[in-house]
Amino acid sequence: MTTPRPLAGSARLFLAAALIAAPAVHAQESSEPATAVSGEPKTARTRTLEAGAKLLQGKAPLRGFDIYLVGFHPMKDQPQAQMEAHHYCRQVNQDFAQCVLFDGNTAKANMHGVEYIISEKLFATLPDEERKYWHPHNGEILSGQLVAPGIPRAAEKSLMKTKMNSYGKTWHFWNTGMAGQPGDKLPLGDPMLAWSFSRDGEILPGLVEKRDKALGTDTGKKRRERADLQSLARPQSGVDDLKGKFDRQTTEIPGVVDSKAATAPR
Repeated sequence: MTTPRPLAGSARLFLAAALIAAPAVHAQESSEPATAVSGEPKTARTRTLEAGAKLLQGKAPLRGFDIYLVGFHPMKDQPQAQMEAHHYCRQVNQDFAQCVLFDGNTAKANMHGVEYIISEKLFATLPDEERKYWHPHNGEILSGQLVAPGIPRAAEKSLMKTKMNSYGKTWHFWNTGMAGQPGDKLPLGDPMLAWSFSRDGEILPGLVEKRDKALGTDTGKKRRERADLQSLARPQSGVDDLKGKFDRQTTEIPGVVDSKAATAPR
């Protein structure tokens, strides 16, 4: 299997410029966290130490986390537990990205997880036992649920094209508020392995609409604009892992197929 072809020079420069400009758009911060953290307000001494650290200490590992994505995660062992996740990602190379996840996009947002993203080529190198941790991305992309707010539509579509057939390994360490469930004041319990939505109807009603209203996005429109990406979609591992685990009707997303179903005898 091969990874998506690199963008042409002009398209690559266009996408890079759009992504560099994205932080300015984030001035329109709108998605506040729902959970207040336990603890006392910062003291003057703590604020002074922070100011000094800002001036004197480097932050090299944080450079490059410039790609902003927003999507939704069901927990693999509890699919009805679902949350909105704001991803801040660094593309390490063409086949690997790493993201820090938050429950909002303001300065008050709580970090509640991490996600690693790999290409189809790297996924093929994983042993079978490892693959159960990696969720497929085609459903998120083709449904329009995964968005990159603030950049031009053409740049966003180019970005999504590079993520077709990719996989993510996501751990949430903190329930800061899931649909229908209050958040915890602190990170409690075991890490939760997150998964992805691969069928219409799996995501709880209202989640997408709430996100779209807050960020000014239109999931339905994005889905229509990405319809031509179906031709790039190949069968993926894990598409059927949550099939039948929801108490409501679900329907297939065109182009989103489980690799086991694709190879099963007929």
